[in-house]
Amino acid sequence: MFFLWFFRDPERAVPDAAGALVSPGDGKVTDVSFVTTGGEKQARISIFLSVFDVHVNRSPIAGVVREVRYQRGKFLNAMNRASAEQNEQNVVRVEGDGQVVIFKQIAGLLARRIVFHPKVGDRLERGQRVGLIKFGSRVDVLFDAGASLQVKVGDRVRGGASVLAYLQPKGELASAGSYSAAEGAR
Repeated sequence: MFFLWFFRDPERAVPDAAGALVSPGDGKVTDVSFVTTGGEKQARISIFLSVFDVHVNRSPIAGVVREVRYQRGKFLNAMNRASAEQNEQNVVRVEGDGQVVIFKQIAGLLARRIVFHPKVGDRLERGQRVGLIKFGSRVDVLFDAGASLQVKVGDRVRGGASVLAYLQPKGELASAGSYSAAEGAR
């Protein structure tokens, strides 16, 4: 019974507001901060998915998958800040409406399997189901630091339904992206 309950996949009403960045997973917001990646300041929202949360992951924006990179790593507690860089994870870059959003499916202490279905070049809709992380985990979302944040640490969010931030449209991006993982997501 636990397995049937754990792998539940409820329907969600996906917000259609312009620039809405939705949560890729259900859980508790454990970090809202700013980081510098590739010389650019970005906002980062971390969401912890306990074994009681829905573990289906969804695309935070509508756009094209430009990169999928699987990274082997440790299985630290997903609440640990170091898990964002050191844990086994799948890093996905999606481009849409002139914005680049990166979301990471991060394995946790119990999670041992990350699933991601789309391929580089696939078009995703905001809130579309893209995969899951099995048995406790974390998702991080990185996006333009100028976005209007809508959540704070301690908030509970629902994948595909909760708005994390509103992005400002920036015109079309020209980069084509690449698939950089020989193995892909497991």
